[in-house]
Amino acid sequence: MVSRVLIRPMTEADAESVGEVGFAAWAANPVLNDFGTEMPECVHRAFCDFAATGSPVILVAERAGEIVGWTAREGDADYVSDLWVHPDHQGRGAGRALLEHVFSLMRGEGIERARIATHARNAGAIRLYERCGFVLVWRGMERSAAMQMDVEKVHLEKAL
Repeated sequence: MVSRVLIRPMTEADAESVGEVGFAAWAANPVLNDFGTEMPECVHRAFCDFAATGSPVILVAERAGEIVGWTAREGDADYVSDLWVHPDHQGRGAGRALLEHVFSLMRGEGIERARIATHARNAGAIRLYERCGFVLVWRGMERSAAMQMDVEKVHLEKAL
């Protein structure tokens, strides 16, 4: 049985947990962490820095008082810049709940489409996005600010 997930805005007190959840999700995915021995430290720092400064744009998924995932809308209003679920909680509805909440907010803002992107070989994320109604619109090389390198990415869109 999947327990209920509470979606709420991140608070300053959540920043450390948000950074750790994002890094744990990234580190558990071999597709995302096969870029050299220095990369985990760089990415861990990027997650922690973003969480420390990104509270206005971050929503967290909480289950039984524990932050199990989070999402952010940084940049364009129709763009979901981040979606991270702790590996111990993947496949239990937190990612979908976060996306559905973001879709509701976007509709309330009059936004007609949602955009998201991920590593081109991140099959689990792509599968979730497609199950939530996204369709693939682009595949190619793109600069990752957190990783400071070009990576193969896919862009997906969903009509709201």
